[in-house]
Amino acid sequence: MKDFMESLKDKLKEKGYKLTPQRRATLDTIIENQGKHLSTEEIYDMVKSKCPEIGLATVYRTLQLLDELEIISKINFDDGCSRYELNTHEDDHQHHHLICLNCGLVIEVEVDLMEALEEEIEKNCDFKISDHKVKFFGYCSKCK
Repeated sequence: MKDFMESLKDKLKEKGYKLTPQRRATLDTIIENQGKHLSTEEIYDMVKSKCPEIGLATVYRTLQLLDELEIISKINFDDGCSRYELNTHEDDHQHHHLICLNCGLVIEVEVDLMEALEEEIEKNCDFKISDHKVKFFGYCSKCK
């Protein structure tokens, strides 16, 4: 974790930013809740408990900056709310998500079976794919 924070500091510094206490608290919250796909408001509520003086606008700006720097990823599960997760796949594709239509459970799927499809698309359409995002909607084991 120490190496991660050092590389994060370097990435911010390289772009002319500092790892302020507010940015650190926001990022720590995302790291501590890895895999939970938190909304801006959920992140704000958690950060506020550690850093009471922080405002919602600061959290919004911090999330936007971290997303632009590809430290976190902004995800849309088609529920009207943006969610965030730590970007752990620097040069790799993002993982996929299974979304329960009943309870809203989100399950991460690390298996990537899209390589053959990407190659076929690139060949047939003369198109260079840099990434893809896949969401499967259905019912989890508790709801089916």
